[in-house]
Amino acid sequence: MTLSTTARGIGLELPRHPSRLVPTVVAVIVGVVVLAAAAGLPIPWNDLGSLPGQIAHYLTLMFADPNWEKLPQALFETWRSISMAWIGAIGCVIVSIPLGMLAANNVGPVWVRLPLRGVFAVIRAVPEVIIALLLLTVTGLTPFTGALALAIAGIGTQAKWVYETVESVQEGASEAVKAAGGNTAQVTRWALWPAAAPTLLSFALYRFEINIRTSAVLGLVGAGGIGSMLANYTNFREWDTVGMLLIVVVIATMLMDAVSGAIRRRIMRGPRVKAIVEPKKERADVAGTR
Repeated sequence: MTLSTTARGIGLELPRHPSRLVPTVVAVIVGVVVLAAAAGLPIPWNDLGSLPGQIAHYLTLMFADPNWEKLPQALFETWRSISMAWIGAIGCVIVSIPLGMLAANNVGPVWVRLPLRGVFAVIRAVPEVIIALLLLTVTGLTPFTGALALAIAGIGTQAKWVYETVESVQEGASEAVKAAGGNTAQVTRWALWPAAAPTLLSFALYRFEINIRTSAVLGLVGAGGIGSMLANYTNFREWDTVGMLLIVVVIATMLMDAVSGAIRRRIMRGPRVKAIVEPKKERADVAGTR
């Protein structure tokens, strides 16, 4: 008696083989999209063979003998970029947390949620560089322009994280506050905020990490910081100085990411609870009285 006969005899069916049609169709569609994108780009296919050699040549120019004479200025501009990132993160968090909580389904009414979410979606669709270019016409070529662009550009994503975090909070504490007669503001203050605060603070630090990397890009459009210095020396073809600047940027970014990541992990882990241990002397006295 075969397995299939036994299965039919007891009313069972063997599992069907998975269809290969869907993966094949998806692979064909992806391939067509890739080919169409490649056809629309002016790719110099004849020069691709010499590309590794050119990359090695410029890497040698940048890192064989970096120009450390500009290091003090590079450190100052790096600190300016970090300041831009920090101010932008603070401004973004101050605006996005209250507005993001109003956009949550369990906090704000529908006539408030929908417009706010629409505004957040529009902000997410605009890159930081475009926002910086628009602000340049008003605030000029200053580091404040970069900080303001980082603050505005981060509101869309940060607020989305806020209302998704608030909506994921378990309803037990909220129902307890409502049962005690609490209104929406009291439920938000005493139930939703304490549960969501660690995650929101972690997201705020992550926004700072993102701003650190983005601030260097904004400097390329004239917003100040280490990016402006990189753009200037790249235009002058001073590759030894460019190599030194890249070393400073990489080290500073890695250090700030490590510090911010350690703080985020500490926040998410929560406070440590220390066990109460009686002193040995007191335990000995108690044992002696017995």
